[in-house]
Amino acid sequence: MVDAADNHSIAAMDPEQLPIPQHQLHDWPHFVGLYAGEHVAATEFVIGATFVAMGASTKDILIGLLIGNFLAILSWTLITTPIAVQTRLSLYTYLEKIAGDSMTRLYNWANVLIFTVISAAMITVSCTAVRLLFNIPAQLQWYPTDLPFVAVVLAVGMIVVLIAMYGFNAVAEFSGLCGPWLVVMFVSGAFVLYPALAESVLGRTTIEGWADFLAIGDHSIWTGVNSEGKPGIGLWEVAGFAWAANTITHFGLIDMALLRYAKRTVYGLCTSAGMLFGHYIAWIASGIMGAGAAVLLKTSIVELDPGDVAFRALGMSGYVIVIVAGWTTANANLYRAGLAAQAIFHDRSRKKVTFVVGCVTVAVACFPFVFRQILPLLTYAGLIVVPVGAIVFAEHIVFPRIGFTRYWARYRNLPHSVPAIASWIVGLAFGFGLNAMNLLSFYYLFLPTWLVTIVVYTLLAKSYGAAESYPEQEAKEARLQSAIKQFQHEQAIAEGEPIKDVRTKTKVFRWISRVSLILILVLASRVLLQSPDVPTYEANRDIFYTWAFVLTLTYFGFAYWVLNRLKSLNSQTAH
Repeated sequence: MVDAADNHSIAAMDPEQLPIPQHQLHDWPHFVGLYAGEHVAATEFVIGATFVAMGASTKDILIGLLIGNFLAILSWTLITTPIAVQTRLSLYTYLEKIAGDSMTRLYNWANVLIFTVISAAMITVSCTAVRLLFNIPAQLQWYPTDLPFVAVVLAVGMIVVLIAMYGFNAVAEFSGLCGPWLVVMFVSGAFVLYPALAESVLGRTTIEGWADFLAIGDHSIWTGVNSEGKPGIGLWEVAGFAWAANTITHFGLIDMALLRYAKRTVYGLCTSAGMLFGHYIAWIASGIMGAGAAVLLKTSIVELDPGDVAFRALGMSGYVIVIVAGWTTANANLYRAGLAAQAIFHDRSRKKVTFVVGCVTVAVACFPFVFRQILPLLTYAGLIVVPVGAIVFAEHIVFPRIGFTRYWARYRNLPHSVPAIASWIVGLAFGFGLNAMNLLSFYYLFLPTWLVTIVVYTLLAKSYGAAESYPEQEAKEARLQSAIKQFQHEQAIAEGEPIKDVRTKTKVFRWISRVSLILILVLASRVLLQSPDVPTYEANRDIFYTWAFVLTLTYFGFAYWVLNRLKSLNSQTAH
């Protein structure tokens, strides 16, 4: 049993500052849905078009994206997930244990800013679809030029805030619900617009093989020539882009906040649902959709916003996909922003802090410039966060292997860690210095920055006492962790663990939702494969537009019912 004093002390701690208890861990399907929902998202419309504008070739896209996304999956699996599973803490909480309060507060403020702007950009992307429904003109200035657009942003944004307020489970459930549908719709959109591209290149709407696909890709999509008419990026730039796109979450360890709920380290492989179906298939599909929409509208892909592209590819369902794709990404990032803010304001609940941060996010989302600058933001945010991830990696993984002591700064009662702060500054100077000197491709700057920071932090920490032993403090820490585990075990018994084998009671309705997705793909395949001429293509496309929307409503209706039914059954069988 837990000592009464320890029990009271642990119970008084904010749950977000404690390791995740065993009874709240999730199985792998939870993370498949989460990563599919977050990474098959509104940014895919932007990035897919970016590869086209940057002049990548078809073969470089197909091979380079595969290499880069595979490296990203390995980064999550071998770097982020082991630390998350072993500590059961978010990066924000763990960083305070090793770097002290001053650096942690500065870092958390940086994360609040980064994730607030990312969330705001995704809300703005969602609103590019909603504005079309109300005939609101495109927002071409850095500030809003139409009052109804602001009203749309407020309405869409507050839904995101409410979902993020209810924590990991709400975010995961929403993403899990949307993830399979998003994958199907991205693929379907590419199928629907490919005959239009074929007609513009080959003079016919039919595609007779792989050679036709490559010919269309090289001529109208990934031409190898950028928007300025110059040779575009190559294979390794594409691979680096794909790998670096999420450095903030894997090398930067931000996704410890999500993966701390994983039962096993191998669940890091679940990120493949986002990387292969999202960043691989969705980036390729969005490039096809963008090029196809540009052909239909007789304009350039760089002049289209996500709402325009999605509507041309998917009809009314296109409005839904842009809104939902923006929501799923904004939800996860606003949840992260709330965690970072709550780590600063310990005396406030995460829900209240997330609400305040969310209100600021919605206000920022009213300004379209955040959406237009999202790609530079993501890249520079990675360079800012990666050195901190390197510090945590060194402390948790490297130090025990070279005989150094974890949490040495805490054991010495240091108010702040000079080695951590100095290493972060050196890492930032090194990374941005390399960028200024243009000595290395921008997409690979995170690698030497990460390695240099590890070396600098290890050397500085040694000189400040990390190489010494602290047996008394380590024993006290071990007793505390043991007391926390015992407290959480007793808490789980008191709450009662739900019986999870209740899915058979929703079997029929789950199959209805799945069949809806299959039918959407069948209809899209019909447009691609059974449109021998332009009139037939247009007729098949119109049929797809109508039934895809009906089946989308069917999917969400039955899938949402199943989700609520499972929660109800679990609640009823809890004791």
